[in-house]
Amino acid sequence: MFDPLYSLSGFVVGLLVGMTGVGGGALMTPILILLFGIHPATAVGTDLLYAAATKTGGSLVHGLAHSIDWRVVRRLASGSVPATVLTLAVLSHFNLSGEAARSLITMVLSVALFATALVLVFGGAIVAAYRARVSELDARRTARNTVLVGALLGVMVSISSVGAGAIGVVALVLLYPRMPIARIVGSDIAHAVPLTLIAGLGHWMMGSVDWHIIASLLIGSLPGIFLGSYFANRVPERALQVVLAITLFAVASRIAYDHAASASSIFAAFTRSAAP
Repeated sequence: MFDPLYSLSGFVVGLLVGMTGVGGGALMTPILILLFGIHPATAVGTDLLYAAATKTGGSLVHGLAHSIDWRVVRRLASGSVPATVLTLAVLSHFNLSGEAARSLITMVLSVALFATALVLVFGGAIVAAYRARVSELDARRTARNTVLVGALLGVMVSISSVGAGAIGVVALVLLYPRMPIARIVGSDIAHAVPLTLIAGLGHWMMGSVDWHIIASLLIGSLPGIFLGSYFANRVPERALQVVLAITLFAVASRIAYDHAASASSIFAAFTRSAAP
């Protein structure tokens, strides 16, 4: 059944993604948790399959424009796919509706959001300075480090659904300083498709996906992405990035605070029950 509030949220996120290129996971997962009260595990699983659908469209556009380096995609996937499967295997031993899973997801999510916000604020300056000083890295070391970056993204995305966007792009820029930014973005989006799809299907098999929410989000987000892409060159991108970074800092702080409060209450309950 169509839910206009979810579709409106999808439209706003799609609009911002289209204008700034920031990954939807950094925006959509916190919205589902904080505004709609969705359990973190369900929010992550739902957002992963939602992201797989939206990033498939972006990957097709970049593929037609020949702005994907499939060598880089294969290297990332050779690290992320095994890491994703292993992370899902570990998560399957948790009760995803329980407090342990909630605590793990919110902790990783808050760290990933803080990292994404820092990348939005300082990523451009770091990349510019790095590219001015570094021309090429050792090919073998670059290949190995790309696999390791893929593995790290696999773990982060499987637990929090965040990391495959801004963090992945900056990591690739540092590894491939002379690669055109369009190919880096295209390669990152292409890699995010199998990553989010495998992680999302894993969450679905564990029962932490709401298809009704996915359908409502897509109804709003697809027009939002197209409209945001149209306005991308008409709105000051830097101003939007700073606003988004401040928002992500605030959201990450709120999630971290809730996580700390929940952990302290669980600890207090445990000490009371253990007291003679």
